[in-house]
Amino acid sequence: MKLPYVAGVVLAVIAICAAAVLISRSVNGSPPGPVACPQRWDSDTIGGWVPAAADVDGVEESLVPGEPTEAMICAYPGDNTRSGGERLAGSRTLTGETKAMARDLAYLPVSTEARGAPCTLMGGPMTNYLIRFAYPGGEALWVGSAEEVNSCVMTTNSTTGSRSYIGPNITAAYKTGTWKPVRPDDPCGWFTGRRGQNERMVPDEPVSVLVCGQAASHEGRLPRLEHGKPVAIALATALNSLDTGPDENTCQPVADVDNREFRLLFGYADGPPANVQVLMGCEPAISNGMLRADLDHPTRDQVMRLAPPA
Repeated sequence: MKLPYVAGVVLAVIAICAAAVLISRSVNGSPPGPVACPQRWDSDTIGGWVPAAADVDGVEESLVPGEPTEAMICAYPGDNTRSGGERLAGSRTLTGETKAMARDLAYLPVSTEARGAPCTLMGGPMTNYLIRFAYPGGEALWVGSAEEVNSCVMTTNSTTGSRSYIGPNITAAYKTGTWKPVRPDDPCGWFTGRRGQNERMVPDEPVSVLVCGQAASHEGRLPRLEHGKPVAIALATALNSLDTGPDENTCQPVADVDNREFRLLFGYADGPPANVQVLMGCEPAISNGMLRADLDHPTRDQVMRLAPPA
């Protein structure tokens, strides 16, 4: 039996979320229309839709490339059990926070390949969002995303997309007119990941690694142990030396082995951490949300040496 990559022992019912909808490029090239919020969300996909493709350099590598000067957020509230055709509820133009928002979205890990993800099936409210980024040269780029009760959303610019969940951040920006990302109270709860994780398990050069273990109880604080730059680089090197493949969000349980779970958060001098999950009792055991790898004995021993006390 195959099990989804989820933390903890309770497994949610899963469904495969829809992939991003790719929209053809505008024929006139500049700027992609419309220039105002569409009156309806013209898709039955939650997130993962934009009204026009972007003609901006770098859209294959980043959700928001370059340095846009303005961001307008359009909101389409609805219910995830009856998704599609939501009416525009309002719009908000950010005041002086566009570059910070673009920078944070540009740090999200992206892929041009359609990927599924495990999703719980809770019914409830959701809000689709469109964000129109305007550039100094007259170009524009639309990003589609959503806040949804299952936290299972594709964010897309029509060319590439990310499974990192940023719905609460967009909701906060829409309500306040400022961009101030919602950070988890506990660093061990950070799940967004970092750009480049579609190519390497741990991208760039980390300056630290936080090893989070399993809590003794459901409501307990996760044990953790932080290590500095030399240890982080050595562990990243070991993980990056493993053979990787596309992450299918499943694993095969292995009998009679240590079944502990660890989350490795590689910190950087700038930008978000790279998130790697290690499930000792599964094959493949290692996942960063985009790539998966089998755990060899030297890397297993290295993780165990760095783990917090059980």
